[in-house]
Amino acid sequence: MSKPELFISLVTGPDCDMDSFALRSTLEYFGARVTMHWIGRPNDLVDVLSGEDLDKKVDYLILNFHGDEGRFCMPKLGEKVYEDNEPRGEFFDDQDVIRYTNLNNLKVIASGCTLGTESLAKAFLKCGCHSYIAPNDYIDGNSNLMFLIKFMYEIINNKRSQKEAFEIAKSIDQETSMYRFFYNRHSSK
Repeated sequence: MSKPELFISLVTGPDCDMDSFALRSTLEYFGARVTMHWIGRPNDLVDVLSGEDLDKKVDYLILNFHGDEGRFCMPKLGEKVYEDNEPRGEFFDDQDVIRYTNLNNLKVIASGCTLGTESLAKAFLKCGCHSYIAPNDYIDGNSNLMFLIKFMYEIINNKRSQKEAFEIAKSIDQETSMYRFFYNRHSSK
């Protein structure tokens, strides 16, 4: 492989394997280097969001999770299985993001339903993210995947800016129009 076009960390939540496989294959075909993070317990996500388990070079962090009412759906564990100080429960919300996240100037895409709420976006931006992109409603899974593929195609193949790629991918159909773009005003778009 020649020098990668982009460095992408793809974080896969529970029951999101198939679309993650499809996305990874497509991104690698486009020339990106993809690092996979499989989330089996909440601390796996904490390790990624804290920066502890991230590669040194990451252009995009894609959080491929199911979402519900602005919260990430997490693996369900038995009470005895949780580690000390591990977030508990079936959801990871904006307060958890603030508590555990340190992503200096990183571009984040959360591809789960309703993860595009303003409170979740503000939490990520407060924790240093360059930008945050996510759907604000319950999006169809196929449309979700198409948004991500079209967005990355425009970034990699057509050398579009993030904002231009977002507008093109968002315009595919009514489902993809659910995506929202938030950015840190102190970063360049």
